[in-house]
Amino acid sequence: MRYVELDTPKPLSKIGLGTWQFGSREWGYGPDYERRAADIVRRAVDLGVTLFDTAELYGFGRSERILGAALGEDRAKVVVATKIFPVLPVAAVVQQRAVASAARLGVTTIDLYQVHQPHPLVADHTTMRGMRALQAVGLVGEVGVSNYGLRRWQVAEAALGRRVLSNQVRYSMLDRKPEEELLAYAQQAGRVVMAYSPLAQGFLSGRYDAKNPPSGAVRRANPYFLPENLERGATLIETLRQVADAHGATPSQIALAYLLRHPNVVAIPGASNVEQMERNAAAAEIDLAEDEYHALVNAARAFRPVTGLAAVPKLVRARVGR
Repeated sequence: MRYVELDTPKPLSKIGLGTWQFGSREWGYGPDYERRAADIVRRAVDLGVTLFDTAELYGFGRSERILGAALGEDRAKVVVATKIFPVLPVAAVVQQRAVASAARLGVTTIDLYQVHQPHPLVADHTTMRGMRALQAVGLVGEVGVSNYGLRRWQVAEAALGRRVLSNQVRYSMLDRKPEEELLAYAQQAGRVVMAYSPLAQGFLSGRYDAKNPPSGAVRRANPYFLPENLERGATLIETLRQVADAHGATPSQIALAYLLRHPNVVAIPGASNVEQMERNAAAAEIDLAEDEYHALVNAARAFRPVTGLAAVPKLVRARVGR
């Protein structure tokens, strides 16, 4: 496993484990997944993974409970990250929700406590006042944000009066907006971009095509999985396969290696089984050659999916089977 070269109390592995699926039924993994989730966590620890990300929203607290129980005594050795869902993120509420998350996780300190979404009405200065109080009493180690643009990330840091270590954003070969500003800032300021959905919910795995669409409510609601987009993505998937063949790897591993090439990026893919966790962890060891990286960049830029309002009627038709 490789780690981010930053001054943090605990090392941050370049591959973490995202646990949105833990305790959530919408992924369609079946009733035995909770038991498998514990096996996945244990194997991740064995492989040197130190970053485990959850949120109070995931499974309405069940993800935090499952993760905390699975980590057991190793909770003190790894970076346990969770997020507050900012319905009303004023200082007192931030403190209250942190106490509840820590109890579900079974920790005395939340290593990384993140604001799940920027609030359109509540300014960051009141949210960060609560975060600062949590740090002062030792309940929170580092503070992070999620889904923030660069300017608001910097405003949050100014409000906190110290570093906001991380910004967790949607980042994959299909969603490259973080490359415009966030990656450069992270490297310059010594911060971290945490890439969630780094495989675009499995689109980049090559498992799906127009004749073999995914199941599960989450993916069915994602316009990337429209048959038209799966067809349009065929060239990108073929490029991933060609690079993967050169490394004895899978398309998913190459898609992760594309992100991890940046020194201040960590990826937090989920895993439906132990074998997938092992493959994800192994991606941290892949070094892409310059020509391979540029081939991937060009293939990603050439992909033009149907998204936004144009995708809505297509999604509706797909849901009703027409």
